Amino acid sequence: MKKHPEMRGRRKKELSFFLIMAWMGVLAAIIGFSTTYLIPMGKRTFSAPMEVHIHGLFAFSWIFLFAIQSQLIHYRNIKMHRALGIISLLIAFGVGITMVPVGLFAVHKELAQGLGMTAYSGFLGVIISGLMYLVFVLAGFYFRKKPHIHKRLMLLATIIVLWPAWFRFRHFFPSVPHPEVWFALVLADSLIIMAWIWDYLRNGYVHPVLKYFGLLIICEQTFEVLAFDSRIWRNVSLWAYHLAA
Repeated sequence: MKKHPEMRGRRKKELSFFLIMAWMGVLAAIIGFSTTYLIPMGKRTFSAPMEVHIHGLFAFSWIFLFAIQSQLIHYRNIKMHRALGIISLLIAFGVGITMVPVGLFAVHKELAQGLGMTAYSGFLGVIISGLMYLVFVLAGFYFRKKPHIHKRLMLLATIIVLWPAWFRFRHFFPSVPHPEVWFALVLADSLIIMAWIWDYLRNGYVHPVLKYFGLLIICEQTFEVLAFDSRIWRNVSLWAYHLAA
């Protein structure tokens, strides 16, 4: 693999782009979930099983911790960054594991709303996202001594976690057609495109981690949008639902 410019030891202000992306993610999570979770929780009008709240706590903790970790690296506090790394790993498992009961709850909720068999179709996407997220986190932890790989894997993992927040932006723009395309795909994955552009302008080429794994995320989510609620997709999702239920 071509030696990345960040491996050549030149002095630079570390992670400024990743710091911006991290706090952008925090804002996206707060805004995206404001109308469907945070405000209703404040008004005590939100009702859901405890596992939904636990998942929300884990997911928000990951997003905030990613921002804090980026901030620590920005100010070169490597010791604290490494100490929080173990906590990050535990939170990551919490996010991934609690995705399953939340996905089951979503199926039951949509069945009650009369969506019929379509209610099962979303469960497969939840499982795939959870698996991809955990793979990126574990790979990032494995490559923790190679910052140029580690930080990009953690960024991609965070982009996956942010997907539900971006999709909820549709509530602010109800007139936009096909929200599953414009919010869940184009808006959510625009962060990957931004990372590609930054990497190319900053380092002269796109790092293979961002290029190939970012492309993998875009292709998977595009396929999910196209295949959603098709016969095959629904059958596989139904099989996954019965396996997890």
